[in-house]
Amino acid sequence: MSSADLRRLDREIRQTAKKLEAVRRGELWPLNGRERRAMARALAGGAYRTVRGRSAGRAEQRIESTGNAAEMRLNAELTALHGERQRLLTEAARTKAAKKSSGWW
Repeated sequence: MSSADLRRLDREIRQTAKKLEAVRRGELWPLNGRERRAMARALAGGAYRTVRGRSAGRAEQRIESTGNAAEMRLNAELTALHGERQRLLTEAARTKAAKKSSGWW
């Protein structure tokens, strides 16, 4: 394990945390292509129904569910990154302990 690997993981963790906060605020930039298309379809459908004088309730539900799905995806990604970082640290500590115990003293 090198410190470069840890720095890379830390940077990815920070970026993913920023994306998660942006999704929670309702921003669209952190969404992937599939989520963006779903959001655009829901927005267009809701706007069409609103212009026609109907309720846009189902479109609002789709927008909310798409945002929740993106939040769940980013949470899972963040958890995986934290797990990988912990695995690297544990591996480095194990290697260091093995080196120490194999010496003369």
